[in-house]
Amino acid sequence: MKKVTVMLLGLALLLAVQAGSVFADSKMNGFINDVIGTPYKSGGTTAKGFDCSGFTSYVFAKMGIDLPRVSSDQATVGTKVAKDDLIAGDLVFFDTSGGNNGAISHVGIYIGDGKIVHASVSRGVVVDKLDSSYYKPRYVTARRILSEEAFTTYADAK
Repeated sequence: MKKVTVMLLGLALLLAVQAGSVFADSKMNGFINDVIGTPYKSGGTTAKGFDCSGFTSYVFAKMGIDLPRVSSDQATVGTKVAKDDLIAGDLVFFDTSGGNNGAISHVGIYIGDGKIVHASVSRGVVVDKLDSSYYKPRYVTARRILSEEAFTTYADAK
């Protein structure tokens, strides 16, 4: 029964995200919507299961961009961007290790309107608020990976 309930909740989330996505007309949205609800899998890099950096690597590979495999290494590429200057497609990094020392242990993709999409250990690929009670105190930094041209091609909702 628990498995059925989880599947139904995942389906409801998938439908809700597809109906009300922040960047509904962007190509990046399509790449992300295709995998919303995908279960978490440690070391996962495919639509059968993702960990956080496997998910970001997968989405960026769809845009022709290779990212390092782990979140701490992903946090070293691109250009650092202030939290107030985030745009769709920026990578956002968190310290979820419990040490609260600023060590990068989780990554997601900023999708605009104060929201991120990421591979959650407990919920799979989901959308959350960047300033939620869980993520706000764990935020460490953000990086802009997409060039202006790539942003226009993949993440701009024009």
